[in-house]
Amino acid sequence: MGLYEFLEKNSIYLVLIIALIVWFSVFVYLVRVDVKLKKLEDEFAKLENKEEVGK
Repeated sequence: MGLYEFLEKNSIYLVLIIALIVWFSVFVYLVRVDVKLKKLEDEFAKLENKEEVGK
């Protein structure tokens, strides 16, 4: 029995695999956005500190 035949007879596993791929992709995307946002927040904080020192 091949993988294709197994998934054809047990389609719930195919749905589960697709759902896990989608959730994993969403998780990775959110982690990447969080990292980029933290970098921007740090840069913004540095700019605010420079402006305060200059006054």
